[in-house]
Amino acid sequence: MAPTKFGVGQSVMRKEDDPLIRGKGSYTDDYAPQASAHALVLRSPHAHATFTLDAAAARQLPGVLAILTAEDVKDLGGLPCLFNLPDKPFVGPDYPILAGDEIRHVGDAVAFVVADTLAHARDAIEAIAVEWTPLPAAIGAGNAIKPDAAQVWPQFPGNVLFDASIGDKAAAEAAFAKAHSIAEIRIVNPRIVTNYMETRAAVCEYDAKRDHFTLTIGSQGSHRLRDILCQNVLKIPTDKMRVICPDVGGGFGTKLFPYREYALLAVAAKRIGKPIRWTADRSDHFVGDSQGRDNITVARMALAEDGKFLGMDVDLIGDLGGYLSTFGPYIPYGGAGMLPGLYDIKAFHCRIRTVFTHTVPVDAYRGAGRPEAAYVIERLVDACARKLGMSPDAVRRKNFIAPRALPYTTATGKVYDSGDFAAHLRRAMEIGGWKDFSKRVKTAKKHGLVRGIGLASYVEVCGTMGEETAKVVLDADGDITVLIGSQSSGQGHQTAYAQIVAEQFGMAPERVRVIQGDTDKIATGLGTGGSASIPSGGVSVQRATQKLGEQLRELAADALETSAADLEIADGIIRIAGTDRTISFSDLAKRPGVDSSKLNASASFSSADGTYPNGTHLVEIELDPATGKIAIVNYVIVDDFGVTLNPLLLAGQVHGGTMQGIGQALMEQAVYDPNDGQLVTGTFMDYAIPRAADGAPIVFETANVPCATNPMGVKGAGEAGAIGSCPAVVNAIIDALWREYRIDHIDMPATPERVWMAIREHERQHRL
Repeated sequence: MAPTKFGVGQSVMRKEDDPLIRGKGSYTDDYAPQASAHALVLRSPHAHATFTLDAAAARQLPGVLAILTAEDVKDLGGLPCLFNLPDKPFVGPDYPILAGDEIRHVGDAVAFVVADTLAHARDAIEAIAVEWTPLPAAIGAGNAIKPDAAQVWPQFPGNVLFDASIGDKAAAEAAFAKAHSIAEIRIVNPRIVTNYMETRAAVCEYDAKRDHFTLTIGSQGSHRLRDILCQNVLKIPTDKMRVICPDVGGGFGTKLFPYREYALLAVAAKRIGKPIRWTADRSDHFVGDSQGRDNITVARMALAEDGKFLGMDVDLIGDLGGYLSTFGPYIPYGGAGMLPGLYDIKAFHCRIRTVFTHTVPVDAYRGAGRPEAAYVIERLVDACARKLGMSPDAVRRKNFIAPRALPYTTATGKVYDSGDFAAHLRRAMEIGGWKDFSKRVKTAKKHGLVRGIGLASYVEVCGTMGEETAKVVLDADGDITVLIGSQSSGQGHQTAYAQIVAEQFGMAPERVRVIQGDTDKIATGLGTGGSASIPSGGVSVQRATQKLGEQLRELAADALETSAADLEIADGIIRIAGTDRTISFSDLAKRPGVDSSKLNASASFSSADGTYPNGTHLVEIELDPATGKIAIVNYVIVDDFGVTLNPLLLAGQVHGGTMQGIGQALMEQAVYDPNDGQLVTGTFMDYAIPRAADGAPIVFETANVPCATNPMGVKGAGEAGAIGSCPAVVNAIIDALWREYRIDHIDMPATPERVWMAIREHERQHRL
C-alpha cells in the first residue's frame, strides 16, 4: 500500500518554489548566449493608417545588423486562426508577420530591428522614417457595426466576421410567448489587458550546418508553438526547429499563442548568423499581446409565475480586434455554449456576432469564454429574482438541475455528469452568515455605509484540448523521470505530477523529476490551457506509472525468482510480500541484461466530453455612498472539483483566479479613445490591477462529487476562481445599490467614480 503522506489528496509543499523564491529561477531573459544580438519591434502609433517606410538610413547606423520590413518577410505565411464555424466556414483575413502598407491597431508591427546592443537597436528604431496617413478607426464592437463605421477589412462589410446562432430559436420564441414575465439585462464585459509577471521573451539560435533553429521561449506549450511556426509561417519541416521553455512566469492563456516576434527572430537569426534575444517591455505587452473579454450582451429570461425558467434568449457581440488571433473567434462562440449555466433551461437561443475593430486582437484569457458566460447568466438570474420579488438563493434553488437528473444534457449539448449544485450554494450561505446579513446591514447604516451581498453559482468545461501523452522512466539511480508535453507557468506541475507517481510507487515526490517544454526530449504535447493539465495530463501520468509498475514487477519477478503477483512496490523498492527479499529500483535499472524497453512506459488520455467543475461564490461588500468606494468584507467559495489532488495547490489556483476576477469587477479595463483608437490605459499609471488589500480573506472549501467521465475523478480547477468571482462581486454591489437606491445596473469595472455617479444620478432624478 502506497503511503498517503505524499499521494493524491495530500497538501504536499511545492517542489519548484525554492529556486524561484531565492531568485535562482531560469527564465527566458536569463538565457544569454555569447555574442547575442538584440531585437526591438517598431510599432504603429496609430489605430488605423496607411504608411510608407524607409529604413535605409537606419541600416547604416553603428551596430545595426538587420532591419526586417514586410518586403523581407513576404514569403512567410501569416499567423493562423485555428477555429472555424462547424456549419458556415469563413475565410479570415491575412495576419501578416509585419504589416505592409496598412495598420489596424495601435501597436501593429511594421519593422523588426536587430543590433549588437539594445541602445543601438533603439537608435535604429528612431531613425526609421515612416510617413503615416491616419484613417478613421472603428473602436468598440457596438460602434463598429454601425452603418457609418470605418471598415477594418473590406471583405467583411459592417465589420462582422460571422453572424451565427446556437440553440433552438423557435423553442425560445415559444417559451417567451407563454411567459408570465420577462427579465432582461444589457451588460458589458470590458476588455482586459492580460498582465502576467514575466513579459514575453524569446531567444533564437540558428545552426547553419544543420539548417536548424533553437527557440528558447516563455510559452504555455512548446509543441503547438513549433508546429504552427514551422508549418504555417516559416514553411519548414518541424524537425528543423527545437523549442525549449524554461521557467515561465505566468501565462493565463495569452502565452499559448504564436506571435510575430518568434518568426521574425528565426528569419533574422538565419540572416545574420548570430543568436538574437528579444524581451518585451511592459509597453510592448500592452499593445502587442492578445487581450481578453470584450463582449456586449443582451440576455432575456422567460419566467413562469412560480419562478421557473421557461426559456433564455441571448444576443452576444464579441470584439475580435484588428486581426484573428489563434482562437479568437472561438471564445465568444464556444463560451456561448455555457450560457445556460447550472439551470434547467429547456429552450435556449443565442445569436453570436464577432466583430473586427481597430484594436489589439482578442483571444483566450483565463477561462476563455466561460467567465463571460457565467457573468451573463448569473447577472440575469439576479435580475429574475428582482423581477419576481424572490431572493437570489430561492430562484437559484428553484431552477438548479437536480442531482437525480444527472447526467444532464443542456440545451447547448453539454453533458453535466455529476454534482450537487444546491449543496455548495447552501454551504456557502452557511459560511457567509446569510441569515444574519440584515443585522450587518443595520450596523453599516449607522456608520453611513451600505452593505450588499451577492451570489454566483458557476459551471465551466475543462480538459477538452485533446490527447496528452506522458512518458515515465526509471532512472539509473532509482529515481523517476516524467516527460510530458504540458507546460507549467506557475501552476505547480512539478509537484502535482510527482504526487501521482508517489501515489503509485510509494516514494517521496523529491525522487520524481518532471521534464516539460522541450520538443527534442518530448515527442508530443498539447501545452497547458483550459484547465487540462490534471484532467488530461494527470491521467496520462497515472496510467503510464501504473504500466511502468507492471513492467518493473515483471523484471523483479525474474530477478527474485518469484511471481509478479507476489510483489509489492514501496519507497523505490520491490519486495516479495511478507518477506525481506527485495530489489531496489536502482539495482533493477542497472541489472546486467535488463530489458531497457521495460524501464519506461507511456500512456495517453483524451477527454472528448470534458469535465464540469462548478461551485458558488458568495461576496459581501460595504459601499461608501460619499465616495463610491467598494470594500469587500467577506468572501466565501465552495467548489466542486471532483477530486482534490493537492489542497495547497488548489487553494493557490482558486485564490489567484479570484483576485483576477475581483480586479476585473472593480478596476481593470482597457480603454481606447473612441475617436483615434489610442490605448488610453497603456501603462500601469493608467491601468489598475488588484493588490492584496483590494480583496478579502477568502474562506475556501470543496464539496466534491467525483467526476464520472474522468478516470481520476478530477474536474479541473485552474480557471474557476476567475469564473465565479466577477458575477458574485457585481451582484453584491447591485444588491447594495438596489437595497438603498433601487439602482439595478452597473457595468464592470465598478470603480468608485462609476458607483458615485450612479448614486448622484439617482439623487438628481429623484429631485426633479
